[in-house]
Amino acid sequence: MIGLIMMPERDQHSVHAPGPAFRAFGLVTPNETGKFPVESRVMPELSRFYGIIIRMFSEPSERHHDPHFHAYYNDHVAVFAISPVALIIGFIPQRQQRLVEAWAELHQDELGADWQLLLDGRKPSPIIPLQ
Repeated sequence: MIGLIMMPERDQHSVHAPGPAFRAFGLVTPNETGKFPVESRVMPELSRFYGIIIRMFSEPSERHHDPHFHAYYNDHVAVFAISPVALIIGFIPQRQQRLVEAWAELHQDELGADWQLLLDGRKPSPIIPLQ
C-alpha cells in the first residue's frame, strides 16, 4: 500500500545536521511545536520492508537533484542515488543500509521509472518490498 507523508519546506532545520545539503534533500524536522508546518509537501511512499520506508519526491516545476530516493528507519534518514545506487547523504544503520542498497539494485529500473513519473507530475507506482 502506498502512503503519503507530509514533509516541511526546505528552509527549516535538518534532522541530523543543520546544513544546506540536508535541507536541499528535504531532510528536515517539525517546527518548535513538534508539528510539521501547514505549508508542506507530499512525499509518496514507494515501498516498506524490515522497518524501512522508501519515499521519493520531485518538484516538476523546478530543477531537482539527480534521481534519488529517501530511506527512513526509526529516527534515521538517508538519501540514495538511483544510478548507481549509492548513499548521497544521511545515515541509517549499516544492516539497513545494505538492505536498502540490495533492494534498490533489484528495482533500479522501477525507481528510474518512478522518478520520471514524478518529473512528469504523476503519481509514482509502488515497488515490491524486499522479501
